[in-house]
Parts: sequence; structure tokens; C-alpha cells
Amino acid sequence: MELWKISFGMLCVLGFVSVADVAYAQNSQADYLNEHNAARSRVGVANIVWDSTVAAFAQNYANQRRGDCKLIHSGGGGKYGENLAGSSGDLSGKDAVKLWVNEKSKYDYNSNSCVGGECRHYTQVVWRNSVRVGCAKVRCNNGGTFIGCNYDPPGNYVGRRPY
Repeated sequence: MELWKISFGMLCVLGFVSVADVAYAQNSQADYLNEHNAARSRVGVANIVWDSTVAAFAQNYANQRRGDCKLIHSGGGGKYGENLAGSSGDLSGKDAVKLWVNEKSKYDYNSNSCVGGECRHYTQVVWRNSVRVGCAKVRCNNGGTFIGCNYDPPGNYVGRRPY
């Protein structure tokens, strides 16, 4: 199974990851929140909370991607940050967040930059000023999965540290 991810805040990036098939498919609010908040806790950032308005935005956009499953940013409606993940098969919400969090090893806090690869999905997950999140998942017409999480307020401002 192939997995893809993309992040949107003030900086837009695209990445590609290939991993083994996922045997389960968690997709509840708690699944998304638990992974986000575990990563935030590890760096001393307060928990993020689920927001139904942000989730509705994420679901509306995910529904629009059902036909092609392309990791194209929504633009956040001008007010949300965004992380996207996709897969050629099923992908759980929990594992999508883990993909983003696994970029932590590429983030260098001292230089506030990505070193040796992509890290902006991770920095959006742990962005201290992002306090609300909403996520959505759709199975695409081609059998793939599209997952998007939106963040309010957005993060990844150039020159600012996430925490």
C-alpha cells in the first residue's frame, strides 16, 4: 500500500511514504485526538480539542476529493491549517496522524527547520496556538483513502517555533 501526505499552513509541502498494509481502521474523534495529544504532550503543549465546525469543513473538503483522491489543499477557507494523507488502500485516522508525527525526527528545534526531510506536518500537529482540530476520512472511488485534518488557528508560520 502506498501512503501520501501533505501539509498546509503558511507553508505548503508534499511528501511520499510507503509502508505495509494497515490491518485496522480507527476513525473516531478520539483516535485522531489521542494521537495529536500524545505528540503535543511529549513537547509540553496543551491538548487540542475537537471542533465540530472545523470537522465539518474537513468532511466537506474530503467529500470533494472522493472522485480523485488527490492530495490537493483546500486552502483552509483562509482560516485553517491543514494536513492531508492518502493511501492506495485503507488508512486509519490514527495512522494518518502517526505519519505526520513521525516527522519529528526531521525537526530541529534549535534552527527551527526541517533537517534531512519533511517536518511541517509534525509542526502543525504540535503548533501550540492551534487549539481546535477537525478531521475527516473518505474512501475514494479508486479504492484509496483520503484523510484531512484542519487546525484552528493555523500554524507553520515562517520564522515562528511551534512550541
